[in-house]
Amino acid sequence: MSRWHRLFPFLQWPRPDAALWRGEALAGLTVGLMVIPQGVAYAAIAGMPLVTGIYAALLPALIAVLFSASPRLSVGPTALTCLLVGSSLAPLAAPGSAQWVQLAVWLALLTGLLQVVLGAARFGWLLNLVNSPVLMAFTQAAAVLIIASQLPALLGFANGAALLALQGWQPASLAFGAGALLALVAARRLRPGFPSVLALVLASAAIARATGFEAAGGAVIGALPQGLPALALPAWPGWDMLGALLLPVLVITLVSFLETASSAKVDNGRRGARWDQDQDLIGQGLAKIASGLTGAMPTSSSFSRSALNLYAGAQTGWATVFSVGVVLLALLLAMPLLHHVPLAVLAAIVVLPVWGLIQPRGFTRLWRVSRVEAAIALATAAITLLAAPRLYWGVLAGVVMALTHFLYLRLHPRIIEVGLHADGSLRDRHLWQLPPLAPRLYALRMDAALDFATAAGFERAVGEHLQAQPDTRHVMLIAHPINWIDATGAEAFGRVHEQLEQRGVHLHLVGIKLPVENVLRAAGLLGESARLHLYRTEAEALQAIGAGALADD
Repeated sequence: MSRWHRLFPFLQWPRPDAALWRGEALAGLTVGLMVIPQGVAYAAIAGMPLVTGIYAALLPALIAVLFSASPRLSVGPTALTCLLVGSSLAPLAAPGSAQWVQLAVWLALLTGLLQVVLGAARFGWLLNLVNSPVLMAFTQAAAVLIIASQLPALLGFANGAALLALQGWQPASLAFGAGALLALVAARRLRPGFPSVLALVLASAAIARATGFEAAGGAVIGALPQGLPALALPAWPGWDMLGALLLPVLVITLVSFLETASSAKVDNGRRGARWDQDQDLIGQGLAKIASGLTGAMPTSSSFSRSALNLYAGAQTGWATVFSVGVVLLALLLAMPLLHHVPLAVLAAIVVLPVWGLIQPRGFTRLWRVSRVEAAIALATAAITLLAAPRLYWGVLAGVVMALTHFLYLRLHPRIIEVGLHADGSLRDRHLWQLPPLAPRLYALRMDAALDFATAAGFERAVGEHLQAQPDTRHVMLIAHPINWIDATGAEAFGRVHEQLEQRGVHLHLVGIKLPVENVLRAAGLLGESARLHLYRTEAEALQAIGAGALADD
Protein backbone atom coordinates (compact mmCIF):
# COMPACT_ATOMS: atom_id res chain seq x y z
CA MET A 1 0.00 0.00 0.00
CA SER A 2 1.42 3.38 -0.98
CA ARG A 3 1.90 6.25 1.41
CA TRP A 4 -0.91 8.22 -0.25
CA HIS A 5 -3.33 5.33 0.16
CA ARG A 6 -2.45 5.10 3.86
CA LEU A 7 -3.01 8.83 4.37
CA PHE A 8 -6.17 8.96 2.25
CA PRO A 9 -7.97 5.60 2.49
CA PHE A 10 -10.78 6.79 0.19
CA LEU A 11 -8.35 6.55 -2.74
CA GLN A 12 -8.78 2.77 -2.47
CA TRP A 13 -12.52 2.91 -3.13
CA PRO A 14 -13.54 1.22 -6.37
CA ARG A 15 -14.81 3.31 -9.25
CA PRO A 16 -18.56 2.69 -9.15
CA ASP A 17 -20.53 1.35 -12.06
CA ALA A 18 -24.31 1.54 -12.49
CA ALA A 19 -24.98 -1.59 -10.42
CA LEU A 20 -22.79 -0.39 -7.56
CA TRP A 21 -24.40 3.06 -7.69
CA ARG A 22 -27.85 1.54 -7.26
CA GLY A 23 -26.80 -0.68 -4.35
CA GLU A 24 -24.89 2.06 -2.55
CA ALA A 25 -27.71 4.57 -3.07
CA LEU A 26 -30.25 2.17 -1.57
CA ALA A 27 -28.05 1.46 1.46
CA GLY A 28 -27.31 5.15 1.93
CA LEU A 29 -31.00 6.05 1.70
CA THR A 30 -31.88 3.39 4.29
CA VAL A 31 -29.29 4.55 6.81
CA GLY A 32 -29.88 8.25 6.12
CA LEU A 33 -33.60 7.93 6.82
CA MET A 34 -32.80 6.19 10.11
CA VAL A 35 -30.09 8.54 11.35
CA ILE A 36 -32.25 11.69 11.15
CA PRO A 37 -34.78 10.77 13.87
CA GLN A 38 -32.12 8.90 15.84
CA GLY A 39 -29.85 11.93 15.79
CA VAL A 40 -32.59 14.15 17.18
CA ALA A 41 -33.36 11.61 19.91
CA TYR A 42 -29.72 11.14 20.90
CA ALA A 43 -29.12 14.89 21.01
CA ALA A 44 -31.81 15.02 23.69
CA ILE A 45 -29.86 12.43 25.73
CA ALA A 46 -26.76 14.63 25.49
CA GLY A 47 -28.74 17.67 26.64
CA MET A 48 -27.96 19.42 23.35
CA PRO A 49 -30.20 21.38 20.97
CA LEU A 50 -32.03 18.70 18.99
CA VAL A 51 -30.78 19.86 15.59
CA THR A 52 -27.17 19.19 16.63
CA GLY A 53 -27.95 15.48 16.43
CA ILE A 54 -28.47 15.96 12.70
CA TYR A 55 -25.37 18.16 12.43
CA ALA A 56 -23.38 15.30 13.97
CA ALA A 57 -24.54 12.98 11.17
CA LEU A 58 -23.50 15.31 8.36
CA LEU A 59 -19.89 16.55 8.05
CA PRO A 60 -18.53 14.16 10.75
CA ALA A 61 -19.93 11.15 8.89
CA LEU A 62 -18.37 12.35 5.63
CA ILE A 63 -14.96 13.00 7.22
CA ALA A 64 -15.02 9.62 8.98
CA VAL A 65 -15.76 7.62 5.85
CA LEU A 66 -13.04 9.44 3.90
CA PHE A 67 -10.27 8.87 6.43
CA SER A 68 -11.23 5.65 8.25
CA ALA A 69 -10.06 2.16 7.35
CA SER A 70 -13.59 0.78 7.83
CA PRO A 71 -15.67 2.67 5.25
CA ARG A 72 -18.94 0.84 5.86
CA LEU A 73 -19.39 2.07 9.42
CA SER A 74 -22.13 4.59 10.15
CA VAL A 75 -20.67 7.46 12.15
CA GLY A 76 -22.74 10.00 14.02
CA PRO A 77 -24.46 10.42 17.38
CA THR A 78 -24.86 7.26 19.48
CA ALA A 79 -26.81 6.64 22.64
CA LEU A 80 -23.83 5.62 24.79
CA THR A 81 -21.54 8.47 23.76
CA CYS A 82 -24.36 11.00 24.13
CA LEU A 83 -25.16 9.66 27.58
CA LEU A 84 -21.50 10.11 28.55
CA VAL A 85 -21.61 13.68 27.27
CA GLY A 86 -24.75 14.46 29.25
CA SER A 87 -23.49 12.82 32.45
CA SER A 88 -20.06 14.47 32.18
CA LEU A 89 -21.47 17.97 31.78
CA ALA A 90 -24.28 17.67 34.35
CA PRO A 91 -22.12 18.99 37.25
CA LEU A 92 -20.67 21.81 35.11
CA ALA A 93 -23.57 23.57 33.38
CA ALA A 94 -27.32 23.62 32.83
CA PRO A 95 -28.53 21.27 30.08
CA GLY A 96 -29.16 23.07 26.80
CA SER A 97 -27.54 26.31 27.97
CA ALA A 98 -24.92 28.13 25.92
CA GLN A 99 -22.21 27.02 28.35
CA TRP A 100 -23.39 23.40 28.08
CA VAL A 101 -23.18 23.51 24.28
CA GLN A 102 -19.77 25.15 24.44
CA LEU A 103 -18.42 22.46 26.77
CA ALA A 104 -19.91 19.69 24.62
CA VAL A 105 -18.12 21.17 21.62
CA TRP A 106 -14.87 21.18 23.58
CA LEU A 107 -15.45 17.54 24.46
CA ALA A 108 -15.77 16.79 20.75
CA LEU A 109 -12.63 18.73 19.86
CA LEU A 110 -10.49 17.31 22.66
CA THR A 111 -11.60 13.70 22.23
CA GLY A 112 -11.07 14.01 18.49
CA LEU A 113 -7.60 15.49 18.91
CA LEU A 114 -6.65 12.75 21.36
CA GLN A 115 -7.80 10.04 18.97
CA VAL A 116 -5.90 11.56 16.06
CA VAL A 117 -2.72 11.75 18.14
CA LEU A 118 -3.10 8.16 19.35
CA GLY A 119 -3.72 6.92 15.83
CA ALA A 120 -0.82 8.87 14.30
CA ALA A 121 1.51 7.55 17.01
CA ARG A 122 0.24 3.97 16.37
CA PHE A 123 -0.95 3.71 19.97
CA GLY A 124 -4.20 1.93 19.21
CA TRP A 125 -3.10 -0.94 21.43
CA LEU A 126 -3.78 1.26 24.48
CA LEU A 127 -7.48 0.61 23.94
CA ASN A 128 -6.91 -2.97 25.04
CA LEU A 129 -6.80 -1.66 28.62
CA VAL A 130 -10.57 -2.16 28.73
CA ASN A 131 -11.38 -5.86 28.64
CA SER A 132 -14.62 -7.40 27.46
CA PRO A 133 -16.24 -7.98 30.91
CA VAL A 134 -15.73 -4.34 31.96
CA LEU A 135 -17.12 -3.00 28.69
CA MET A 136 -20.08 -5.41 28.84
CA ALA A 137 -20.91 -4.38 32.40
CA PHE A 138 -20.56 -0.66 31.73
CA THR A 139 -22.66 -0.89 28.56
CA GLN A 140 -25.47 -2.69 30.33
CA ALA A 141 -25.46 -0.28 33.27
CA ALA A 142 -25.42 2.68 30.88
CA ALA A 143 -28.33 1.12 28.96
CA VAL A 144 -30.34 0.98 32.19
CA LEU A 145 -29.62 4.67 32.81
CA ILE A 146 -30.52 5.61 29.23
CA ILE A 147 -33.87 3.83 29.50
CA ALA A 148 -34.49 5.41 32.91
CA SER A 149 -33.84 8.85 31.42
CA GLN A 150 -36.45 8.21 28.70
CA LEU A 151 -39.18 6.77 30.91
CA PRO A 152 -40.76 10.11 31.89
CA ALA A 153 -41.30 11.16 28.27
CA LEU A 154 -42.31 7.65 27.24
CA LEU A 155 -44.93 7.37 29.99
CA GLY A 156 -46.32 10.88 29.51
CA PHE A 157 -44.60 12.86 32.28
CA ALA A 158 -42.70 16.09 31.96
CA ASN A 159 -39.61 14.93 33.87
CA GLY A 160 -38.33 12.45 36.39
CA ALA A 161 -39.63 14.39 39.39
CA ALA A 162 -43.13 14.43 37.91
CA LEU A 163 -42.93 10.69 37.31
CA LEU A 164 -41.93 9.99 40.91
CA ALA A 165 -44.70 12.23 42.19
CA LEU A 166 -47.17 10.89 39.60
CA GLN A 167 -48.13 14.44 38.68
CA GLY A 168 -48.84 16.03 35.31
CA TRP A 169 -49.52 12.77 33.49
CA GLN A 170 -50.60 13.07 29.85
CA PRO A 171 -52.43 9.97 28.58
CA ALA A 172 -51.96 11.08 24.97
CA SER A 173 -48.17 11.06 25.37
CA LEU A 174 -48.33 7.56 26.86
CA ALA A 175 -50.43 6.46 23.90
CA PHE A 176 -47.88 7.84 21.46
CA GLY A 177 -44.98 6.25 23.35
CA ALA A 178 -46.58 2.82 23.76
CA GLY A 179 -47.87 2.84 20.20
CA ALA A 180 -44.44 3.77 18.87
CA LEU A 181 -42.81 0.92 20.77
CA LEU A 182 -45.32 -1.61 19.49
CA ALA A 183 -44.95 -0.35 15.93
CA LEU A 184 -41.16 -0.53 16.04
CA VAL A 185 -41.17 -4.04 17.51
CA ALA A 186 -43.62 -5.23 14.86
CA ALA A 187 -41.64 -3.61 12.04
CA ARG A 188 -38.40 -5.13 13.29
CA ARG A 189 -39.91 -8.61 13.17
CA LEU A 190 -41.88 -8.29 9.95
CA ARG A 191 -39.74 -5.95 7.79
CA PRO A 192 -36.22 -5.54 9.25
CA GLY A 193 -34.93 -3.52 6.30
CA PHE A 194 -37.88 -1.14 6.11
CA PRO A 195 -37.17 2.46 7.29
CA SER A 196 -39.66 2.02 10.09
CA VAL A 197 -38.19 4.75 12.27
CA LEU A 198 -38.72 7.45 9.68
CA ALA A 199 -42.17 6.14 8.80
CA LEU A 200 -43.09 6.20 12.48
CA VAL A 201 -41.81 9.76 12.88
CA LEU A 202 -43.79 11.04 9.91
CA ALA A 203 -46.95 9.16 10.89
CA SER A 204 -46.79 10.34 14.51
CA ALA A 205 -46.21 13.92 13.37
CA ALA A 206 -49.26 13.75 11.12
CA ILE A 207 -51.43 12.25 13.87
CA ALA A 208 -50.22 14.75 16.46
CA ARG A 209 -50.92 17.66 14.14
CA ALA A 210 -54.36 16.37 13.20
CA THR A 211 -55.39 15.78 16.81
CA GLY A 212 -54.02 19.07 18.18
CA PHE A 213 -51.60 17.26 20.46
CA GLU A 214 -49.29 20.26 20.94
CA ALA A 215 -52.16 22.66 21.57
CA ALA A 216 -53.44 20.33 24.29
CA GLY A 217 -50.11 20.59 26.13
CA GLY A 218 -48.31 17.65 24.56
CA ALA A 219 -44.53 17.80 24.36
CA VAL A 220 -43.22 17.85 20.77
CA ILE A 221 -39.89 18.49 19.08
CA GLY A 222 -40.87 21.97 18.03
CA ALA A 223 -39.21 24.20 15.49
CA LEU A 224 -35.79 23.13 14.24
CA PRO A 225 -33.53 25.48 12.30
CA GLN A 226 -33.06 24.73 8.63
CA GLY A 227 -29.84 25.12 6.69
CA LEU A 228 -26.24 24.06 7.11
CA PRO A 229 -24.38 24.50 10.40
CA ALA A 230 -21.81 27.26 10.54
CA LEU A 231 -18.17 26.34 11.11
CA ALA A 232 -16.82 28.08 14.21
CA LEU A 233 -14.38 27.64 17.08
CA PRO A 234 -15.89 27.70 20.58
CA ALA A 235 -14.92 30.30 23.14
CA TRP A 236 -12.04 29.44 25.45
CA PRO A 237 -13.52 27.85 28.61
CA GLY A 238 -10.60 28.59 30.93
CA TRP A 239 -7.98 26.25 32.35
CA ASP A 240 -10.08 25.25 35.36
CA MET A 241 -13.00 24.16 33.20
CA LEU A 242 -10.64 22.44 30.78
CA GLY A 243 -9.18 20.48 33.69
CA ALA A 244 -12.67 19.40 34.69
CA LEU A 245 -13.15 17.99 31.19
CA LEU A 246 -9.95 15.94 31.24
CA LEU A 247 -11.39 12.79 32.81
CA PRO A 248 -14.56 12.81 30.65
CA VAL A 249 -12.37 13.28 27.57
CA LEU A 250 -10.35 10.17 28.41
CA VAL A 251 -13.43 8.04 29.09
CA ILE A 252 -15.39 9.24 26.05
CA THR A 253 -12.34 8.60 23.86
CA LEU A 254 -12.01 5.10 25.22
CA VAL A 255 -15.67 4.09 25.20
CA SER A 256 -16.56 5.66 21.86
CA PHE A 257 -13.70 3.93 20.11
CA LEU A 258 -14.59 0.62 21.71
CA GLU A 259 -18.02 1.16 20.15
CA THR A 260 -16.22 1.59 16.85
CA ALA A 261 -14.16 -1.55 17.44
CA SER A 262 -17.25 -3.72 17.88
CA SER A 263 -18.55 -2.64 14.46
CA ALA A 264 -15.18 -2.48 12.70
CA LYS A 265 -14.28 -6.06 13.60
CA VAL A 266 -17.52 -7.28 12.05
CA ASP A 267 -17.05 -5.14 8.93
CA ASN A 268 -13.42 -6.12 8.34
CA GLY A 269 -14.17 -9.76 9.13
CA ARG A 270 -16.79 -9.88 6.39
CA ARG A 271 -14.39 -8.24 3.95
CA GLY A 272 -11.60 -10.63 4.94
CA ALA A 273 -9.34 -7.67 5.75
CA ARG A 274 -7.12 -6.88 8.71
CA TRP A 275 -8.54 -4.16 10.94
CA ASP A 276 -6.31 -1.08 10.96
CA GLN A 277 -7.29 0.31 14.34
CA ASP A 278 -4.82 3.18 14.15
CA GLN A 279 -6.26 4.50 10.88
CA ASP A 280 -9.76 4.18 12.31
CA LEU A 281 -8.60 6.16 15.33
CA ILE A 282 -7.49 8.93 12.99
CA GLY A 283 -10.70 8.87 10.97
CA GLN A 284 -12.95 8.80 14.02
CA GLY A 285 -10.89 11.54 15.66
CA LEU A 286 -11.19 13.79 12.62
CA ALA A 287 -14.95 13.14 12.65
CA LYS A 288 -15.17 14.31 16.26
CA ILE A 289 -13.21 17.45 15.44
CA ALA A 290 -15.56 18.14 12.52
CA SER A 291 -18.51 17.63 14.85
CA GLY A 292 -17.08 20.13 17.31
CA LEU A 293 -16.44 22.70 14.58
CA THR A 294 -20.11 22.44 13.51
CA GLY A 295 -21.35 22.98 17.06
CA ALA A 296 -22.25 19.37 17.87
CA MET A 297 -21.21 16.74 20.42
CA PRO A 298 -18.70 13.87 20.07
CA THR A 299 -19.62 11.22 17.54
CA SER A 300 -18.98 7.50 17.36
CA SER A 301 -19.79 4.48 15.21
CA SER A 302 -23.31 3.19 15.67
CA PHE A 303 -23.46 -0.59 15.83
CA SER A 304 -27.15 -0.69 14.86
CA ARG A 305 -26.80 1.70 11.90
CA SER A 306 -23.60 0.02 10.74
CA ALA A 307 -25.35 -3.36 10.86
CA LEU A 308 -28.25 -1.85 8.89
CA ASN A 309 -25.77 -0.48 6.35
CA LEU A 310 -24.33 -3.96 5.83
CA TYR A 311 -27.79 -5.51 5.78
CA ALA A 312 -28.89 -3.04 3.11
CA GLY A 313 -26.02 -4.18 0.90
CA ALA A 314 -23.39 -1.45 1.29
CA GLN A 315 -20.12 -2.45 -0.36
CA THR A 316 -18.00 0.70 -0.07
CA GLY A 317 -17.92 4.14 1.50
CA TRP A 318 -20.10 5.48 -1.30
CA ALA A 319 -23.12 4.30 0.72
CA THR A 320 -22.19 6.73 3.48
CA VAL A 321 -21.76 9.52 0.95
CA PHE A 322 -25.33 8.90 -0.18
CA SER A 323 -26.45 8.79 3.47
CA VAL A 324 -24.85 12.18 4.07
CA GLY A 325 -26.69 13.48 1.02
CA VAL A 326 -30.00 12.34 2.51
CA VAL A 327 -29.20 14.12 5.79
CA LEU A 328 -28.21 17.25 3.85
CA LEU A 329 -31.52 17.32 1.99
CA ALA A 330 -33.37 16.84 5.26
CA LEU A 331 -31.56 19.79 6.82
CA LEU A 332 -32.35 22.02 3.88
CA LEU A 333 -35.93 20.97 3.18
CA ALA A 334 -37.54 18.67 5.73
CA MET A 335 -37.05 20.23 9.16
CA PRO A 336 -40.66 21.53 9.37
CA LEU A 337 -41.90 17.92 9.08
CA LEU A 338 -40.35 17.11 12.46
CA HIS A 339 -42.04 19.96 14.34
CA HIS A 340 -45.08 17.97 15.55
CA VAL A 341 -43.26 14.70 16.44
CA PRO A 342 -44.11 13.89 20.10
CA LEU A 343 -41.15 13.53 22.44
CA ALA A 344 -42.68 10.25 23.57
CA VAL A 345 -41.99 8.88 20.08
CA LEU A 346 -38.36 10.00 20.31
CA ALA A 347 -38.14 8.23 23.66
CA ALA A 348 -39.42 5.03 22.04
CA ILE A 349 -36.83 5.39 19.26
CA VAL A 350 -34.11 5.49 21.93
CA VAL A 351 -35.49 2.80 24.24
CA LEU A 352 -35.99 -0.03 21.77
CA PRO A 353 -32.41 -0.40 20.46
CA VAL A 354 -30.92 0.30 23.89
CA TRP A 355 -33.15 -2.36 25.46
CA GLY A 356 -31.29 -4.96 23.41
CA LEU A 357 -28.05 -4.04 25.19
CA ILE A 358 -29.39 -5.31 28.52
CA GLN A 359 -28.40 -8.97 28.68
CA PRO A 360 -28.24 -10.31 32.26
CA ARG A 361 -27.24 -13.73 30.93
CA GLY A 362 -23.90 -12.19 30.03
CA PHE A 363 -23.08 -12.06 33.75
CA THR A 364 -24.10 -15.67 34.33
CA ARG A 365 -22.02 -16.87 31.37
CA LEU A 366 -19.08 -14.86 32.65
CA TRP A 367 -19.53 -16.38 36.13
CA ARG A 368 -19.11 -19.84 34.65
CA VAL A 369 -15.94 -18.79 32.85
CA SER A 370 -14.26 -16.69 35.56
CA ARG A 371 -15.76 -15.77 38.91
CA VAL A 372 -13.15 -13.08 39.50
CA GLU A 373 -13.94 -11.35 36.20
CA ALA A 374 -17.65 -11.75 36.87
CA ALA A 375 -17.19 -10.02 40.23
CA ILE A 376 -15.27 -7.20 38.50
CA ALA A 377 -18.07 -6.86 35.94
CA LEU A 378 -20.76 -6.73 38.63
CA ALA A 379 -18.78 -4.15 40.59
CA THR A 380 -18.32 -2.08 37.41
CA ALA A 381 -22.06 -2.13 36.72
CA ALA A 382 -22.90 -1.24 40.32
CA ILE A 383 -20.42 1.65 40.46
CA THR A 384 -21.69 2.97 37.13
CA LEU A 385 -25.26 3.02 38.42
CA LEU A 386 -24.38 4.45 41.83
CA ALA A 387 -22.03 7.11 40.46
CA ALA A 388 -24.61 8.49 38.01
CA PRO A 389 -24.46 11.04 36.53
CA ARG A 390 -20.65 10.69 36.71
CA LEU A 391 -20.64 7.47 34.72
CA TYR A 392 -16.94 7.63 33.93
CA TRP A 393 -16.16 6.41 37.45
CA GLY A 394 -17.68 3.07 36.50
CA VAL A 395 -15.33 2.64 33.54
CA LEU A 396 -12.30 3.80 35.51
CA ALA A 397 -13.12 1.53 38.44
CA GLY A 398 -13.55 -1.41 36.09
CA VAL A 399 -10.25 -0.70 34.33
CA VAL A 400 -8.41 -0.40 37.66
CA MET A 401 -9.91 -3.64 38.98
CA ALA A 402 -9.15 -5.51 35.75
CA LEU A 403 -5.56 -4.25 35.68
CA THR A 404 -5.14 -5.13 39.36
CA HIS A 405 -6.31 -8.66 38.64
CA PHE A 406 -3.96 -8.83 35.66
CA LEU A 407 -1.01 -7.66 37.76
CA TYR A 408 -1.87 -10.15 40.50
CA LEU A 409 -1.79 -12.99 38.00
CA ARG A 410 1.50 -11.73 36.56
CA LEU A 411 3.05 -11.44 40.01
CA HIS A 412 1.89 -14.93 40.94
CA PRO A 413 2.95 -17.12 38.01
CA ARG A 414 1.88 -20.74 37.74
CA ILE A 415 4.91 -22.77 38.79
CA ILE A 416 4.32 -26.51 39.18
CA GLU A 417 6.32 -29.63 39.83
CA VAL A 418 5.60 -32.09 37.06
CA GLY A 419 5.23 -35.85 37.08
CA LEU A 420 4.61 -38.48 34.41
CA HIS A 421 0.89 -39.02 33.81
CA ALA A 422 -0.53 -42.36 32.66
CA ASP A 423 -1.21 -40.87 29.23
CA GLY A 424 2.48 -40.05 28.80
CA SER A 425 2.21 -36.31 29.35
CA LEU A 426 3.89 -34.25 32.05
CA ARG A 427 1.32 -32.80 34.47
CA ASP A 428 1.06 -31.18 37.87
CA ARG A 429 2.46 -33.85 40.18
CA HIS A 430 0.60 -32.74 43.29
CA LEU A 431 -2.74 -32.17 41.53
CA TRP A 432 -2.72 -35.62 39.92
CA GLN A 433 -0.87 -37.32 42.81
CA LEU A 434 1.97 -38.53 40.62
CA PRO A 435 5.39 -39.82 41.74
CA PRO A 436 8.55 -37.76 41.06
CA LEU A 437 10.09 -38.16 37.63
CA ALA A 438 13.28 -39.50 39.22
CA PRO A 439 14.78 -39.82 42.72
CA ARG A 440 16.16 -36.60 44.16
CA LEU A 441 14.93 -34.68 41.11
CA TYR A 442 12.86 -31.52 41.24
CA ALA A 443 11.25 -31.01 37.81
CA LEU A 444 9.45 -27.68 37.58
CA ARG A 445 7.65 -25.80 34.85
CA MET A 446 6.87 -22.09 34.94
CA ASP A 447 3.99 -21.08 32.66
CA ALA A 448 5.04 -17.45 32.33
CA ALA A 449 7.81 -15.16 31.19
CA LEU A 450 10.82 -14.84 33.49
CA ASP A 451 10.84 -11.12 34.16
CA PHE A 452 10.60 -8.58 36.95
CA ALA A 453 7.06 -9.69 37.79
CA THR A 454 7.78 -13.42 38.06
CA ALA A 455 11.43 -13.56 39.11
CA ALA A 456 10.65 -13.56 42.84
CA GLY A 457 8.15 -16.39 42.42
CA PHE A 458 10.70 -18.47 40.50
CA GLU A 459 13.36 -18.01 43.17
CA ARG A 460 10.87 -18.75 45.94
CA ALA A 461 9.68 -21.98 44.31
CA VAL A 462 13.20 -23.38 43.96
CA GLY A 463 14.30 -22.20 47.41
CA GLU A 464 11.27 -23.65 49.20
CA HIS A 465 11.73 -27.03 47.54
CA LEU A 466 15.41 -27.18 48.42
CA GLN A 467 14.56 -26.31 52.01
CA ALA A 468 11.89 -29.02 52.18
CA GLN A 469 13.96 -31.61 50.26
CA PRO A 470 17.63 -30.96 51.13
CA ASP A 471 18.73 -34.23 49.45
CA THR A 472 17.75 -32.90 46.00
CA ARG A 473 20.58 -33.36 43.51
CA HIS A 474 18.91 -32.42 40.23
CA VAL A 475 16.69 -29.47 39.29
CA MET A 476 15.11 -29.68 35.85
CA LEU A 477 13.57 -26.44 34.58
CA ILE A 478 11.16 -27.09 31.72
CA ALA A 479 11.55 -23.79 29.89
CA HIS A 480 9.26 -24.30 26.89
CA PRO A 481 6.62 -21.82 28.20
CA ILE A 482 9.22 -19.13 28.99
CA ASN A 483 9.22 -16.95 25.88
CA TRP A 484 10.69 -13.80 27.38
CA ILE A 485 13.29 -12.85 29.95
CA ASP A 486 14.43 -9.42 31.10
CA ALA A 487 17.38 -8.19 33.18
CA THR A 488 15.60 -8.92 36.47
CA GLY A 489 14.75 -12.43 35.30
CA ALA A 490 18.35 -13.02 34.22
CA GLU A 491 19.62 -11.88 37.63
CA ALA A 492 17.16 -14.23 39.36
CA PHE A 493 18.29 -17.11 37.15
CA GLY A 494 21.90 -16.32 38.03
CA ARG A 495 21.18 -16.35 41.77
CA VAL A 496 19.33 -19.67 41.51
CA HIS A 497 22.17 -21.17 39.50
CA GLU A 498 24.72 -19.94 42.05
CA GLN A 499 22.65 -21.34 44.91
CA LEU A 500 22.45 -24.73 43.21
CA GLU A 501 26.19 -24.71 42.51
CA GLN A 502 26.93 -24.10 46.19
CA ARG A 503 24.73 -27.07 47.11
CA GLY A 504 26.26 -29.30 44.45
CA VAL A 505 22.94 -29.56 42.58
CA HIS A 506 22.80 -30.05 38.81
CA LEU A 507 20.62 -27.63 36.83
CA HIS A 508 19.02 -29.04 33.68
CA LEU A 509 17.47 -26.55 31.24
CA VAL A 510 14.98 -28.13 28.86
CA GLY A 511 13.60 -26.55 25.70
CA ILE A 512 14.97 -23.06 26.29
CA LYS A 513 13.82 -20.67 23.55
CA LEU A 514 16.39 -18.80 21.48
CA PRO A 515 15.45 -15.25 22.69
CA VAL A 516 15.78 -16.41 26.29
CA GLU A 517 19.02 -18.27 25.57
CA ASN A 518 20.52 -15.22 23.87
CA VAL A 519 19.82 -13.02 26.91
CA LEU A 520 21.29 -15.57 29.34
CA ARG A 521 24.40 -16.02 27.19
CA ALA A 522 24.83 -12.25 26.89
CA ALA A 523 24.67 -12.10 30.70
CA GLY A 524 27.34 -14.82 30.96
CA LEU A 525 25.01 -17.24 32.72
CA LEU A 526 25.27 -20.18 30.32
CA GLY A 527 29.04 -20.60 30.36
CA GLU A 528 30.92 -23.86 30.82
CA SER A 529 29.87 -25.55 34.07
CA ALA A 530 29.96 -29.17 35.21
CA ARG A 531 26.52 -28.77 36.79
CA LEU A 532 24.69 -26.85 34.02
CA HIS A 533 23.15 -28.86 31.19
CA LEU A 534 20.95 -27.91 28.25
CA TYR A 535 18.54 -30.23 26.42
CA ARG A 536 15.97 -29.82 23.69
CA THR A 537 13.45 -32.27 25.15
CA GLU A 538 12.43 -33.66 28.52
CA ALA A 539 13.22 -37.20 27.30
CA GLU A 540 16.87 -36.26 26.70
CA ALA A 541 17.17 -34.78 30.17
CA LEU A 542 15.52 -37.75 31.89
CA GLN A 543 17.69 -40.18 29.95
CA ALA A 544 20.85 -38.36 31.03
CA ILE A 545 19.74 -38.22 34.66
CA GLY A 546 18.50 -41.80 34.73
CA ALA A 547 21.59 -43.19 33.04
CA GLY A 548 23.72 -41.88 35.88
CA ALA A 549 25.94 -40.05 33.47
CA LEU A 550 25.99 -37.12 35.91
CA ALA A 551 27.67 -37.58 39.24
CA ASP A 552 25.51 -36.86 42.31
CA ASP A 553 28.31 -35.14 44.13
